[in-house]
Amino acid sequence: MSLIPSFFGNRRGNSFDPFSVDVWDPLKNLPSLSQENSAFINTRVDWKETPEAHVFKADLKKEEVKVEIEDDRVLQISGERNVEKEDKNDTWHRVERSSGKFSRRFRLPENVKMDQVKASMENGVLTVTVPKVEVKKPDVKSIQISG
Repeated sequence: MSLIPSFFGNRRGNSFDPFSVDVWDPLKNLPSLSQENSAFINTRVDWKETPEAHVFKADLKKEEVKVEIEDDRVLQISGERNVEKEDKNDTWHRVERSSGKFSRRFRLPENVKMDQVKASMENGVLTVTVPKVEVKKPDVKSIQISG
């Protein structure tokens, strides 16, 4: 873990995520990125684990996103952000929102209920909830000590 906080969006400071299956792109930090690639890189997803479930959150529009689960426990959030139509009378001062196709993939741990995944959209935030398998607590039986 880094002792210096990251200023680039990684709030947890972990540089290694064993569950992430994002494709490593050695060219992603080059300044010549095209608009199509910037949406793929800029799609940020938060992943937290609660006692009951794994919860993923991303700022997206419902019309532009697709959520899928693959057989080998991979959650995929993908879609496409469309470029806003330009009017000849408009003057753009800044364009920071990216457009193009995006895809994020996460390998889920073995303790998830693949058949009970739920996705919801509220105020532009996609929430995907993957319930965890309930861990059965062992029965503890008290034994009398004789003598």
